[in-house]
Amino acid sequence: MAGQTNALKSTSLTDAEPKGIKGFLKRCKQQQALLWMTVPFVIWVFIFKYLPVWGWSMAFQQYKPALSFTEQEWVGFKHFIFLFTDDRFLGVLRNTLAQSLINLVLGFVTAITLAVLINELSNMKFKRVVQTISYLPHFLSWVVAAALVSSVLSIEGIVNDTLTSLGLIDKEILWLGVGGEYFWGGILGVAETWKNVGWNAIIYLAAISMIDQEQYEAAKIDGASRIQRILHITIPGMKSVIIVLLIMNIGYILEAGFEPQYLLGNGQNVEYSENIDVFVIKYGISMFNFSLATAAGMFKTVISFIFLIAANSLSKKMGQGGLY
Repeated sequence: MAGQTNALKSTSLTDAEPKGIKGFLKRCKQQQALLWMTVPFVIWVFIFKYLPVWGWSMAFQQYKPALSFTEQEWVGFKHFIFLFTDDRFLGVLRNTLAQSLINLVLGFVTAITLAVLINELSNMKFKRVVQTISYLPHFLSWVVAAALVSSVLSIEGIVNDTLTSLGLIDKEILWLGVGGEYFWGGILGVAETWKNVGWNAIIYLAAISMIDQEQYEAAKIDGASRIQRILHITIPGMKSVIIVLLIMNIGYILEAGFEPQYLLGNGQNVEYSENIDVFVIKYGISMFNFSLATAAGMFKTVISFIFLIAANSLSKKMGQGGLY
């Protein structure tokens, strides 16, 4: 018995995975096929994600395209100081945060609600039709979507005609000309929700499909109503997906979008429609002030990164898991 025990010990020590560099190299050799498969992706990430970071140096220069890198004039934090002391940029930052928060809340609430409602449909044919119709707007270009929104909200559009016929308003309203009173949530938020709610609901439907159906059957036997099954089985079953998507969306808190704001914005609502991306196009790239545009983009990226790390850390501290 003692000999067998010693033999087992020696075998286990021999078969044990080496640690440190030797263990790492051994695992790489064992998984070399997977490593070779990742090479194109790593090259793509390096070229399109890390290499452009070199361009951040323009934020600290008075960049002029005709000059080489060594001939550029270095100005330090001049452009950042200008941004944080410029009333227009502070207003743009306010608009970006407001638009992002409204889109975040509406996007999550509507997508989760739609996914739950579609899941509760028992007629599979009708279920597929509803799901298809709901995510079709996602494939429309924002140029087409903005034209539809502008047509619906025009003076002679269906919104004014309906509200006037119902007696809710006395005269037609120029919806795209009244500024922040309607633009943030009433126009941009609803337009973003209409266009993306069906597409956003797909991942929640996938999460719901992973829930063990025996839980629903047991709840039915116990006399749970449909609402109780949704609240105590469906929603908790989606919790991990909701948390991950929420963390990722918080990381994009300053990514309010560009196309809808640019296409639906005009001189009358510019005070509320203009966000950081539109600001960069108008006052950076269009005016050849590439240093200012780079400084604004760099600020947006750094703040987004801080929000992402903070949201992930807070989620892990609360015991809800995280991205890593």
